[in-house]
Amino acid sequence: MSFILSQLTGNVLVLTLNRPDKFNSFNREMALELISELEKAEKDKNVRAILITGEGKAFCAGQDLAEALDPNGPGIKRIVNEHYNPIILKIRNIEKPVIAAVNGVAAGAGANIALACDIVFAGKSASFIQAFSKIGLIPDSGGTFTLPRLVGFNMASALMITGDKVTAEEAMQYGMVYKIFDDNNLLSQAMVNAQHVASMPTRAIGLTKRLLNQSYTNTLQQQLNAECDVQVQSALSYDYKEGVNAFLEKRKPEFKGE
Repeated sequence: MSFILSQLTGNVLVLTLNRPDKFNSFNREMALELISELEKAEKDKNVRAILITGEGKAFCAGQDLAEALDPNGPGIKRIVNEHYNPIILKIRNIEKPVIAAVNGVAAGAGANIALACDIVFAGKSASFIQAFSKIGLIPDSGGTFTLPRLVGFNMASALMITGDKVTAEEAMQYGMVYKIFDDNNLLSQAMVNAQHVASMPTRAIGLTKRLLNQSYTNTLQQQLNAECDVQVQSALSYDYKEGVNAFLEKRKPEFKGE
C-alpha cells in the first residue's frame, strides 16, 4: 500500500496523504514516501506546480503517536531529523510553487507542513491546531519559525501555548490561509488555481520563492542586491522573452517555466 498517492494532471502533481483510517497521521513509511515524491517532483520538468492534500476527512493529524511511543520505533530525534525537517526544507527549497489544499483537521506537524507551503487553500470545515502543548511537546516542523511570521509573535505564542483550534475562517483572518472553498469543491477549486499557477512563468515564481526564503535573514541592502542578481537571471529566461513578446503582440503568452 502506498501512503502517498501521486497523480500528474497536466503540469500539476497532486500528492495525497493516504492513511485516512489514521487521519493521515505520519509514520516513517509515509514521511519517507513524501520526501521521495517531492525529490522526484523537483527534478521532473513536467511538474510545474505541486498540490498537497489529504485523503478522507482530515488533511493530517500530525505524528502517529503509536510509532513515537514504540520502544522499537525510530524515536523522536530521528522522527524530527529524518521525517519532518527534510519535508519542510524540501517544500521551501523546491523552486516550484507548492500548494496545500487543507481538508478537515491539520494538527501538529500536519498544520505546520500546510503552513510551509506557498499557497494554502482550505475547506470551510478545515481547522489548524498547534496540538503539541497538549501532550507536553514543542511545535516542530518549522512551526516556531513559520507561524510567527504569518500571524505575529503574540498570536503565534498564544496558539502554541493554548493549542486552541483555529477555524478556516479565523485562519484566513490571521493570514494563514489564502482562500476558503466549500468542502465539496475544495479539491476541484484548488486544482483550478494550481493549474493556473502552473501555466504562469514558474521559473520566475521559483526565483521569487528563493528571494522570499533569503529575506528571512538578509539585511535590506543584501536583499536589494539579491533582487538585482536574480532579476538579471529572470531577464535571460524564455518566459521573460515570451511575456514581453506576447504583450507587444497583444496575445496570450505561452510560458514554459524556462
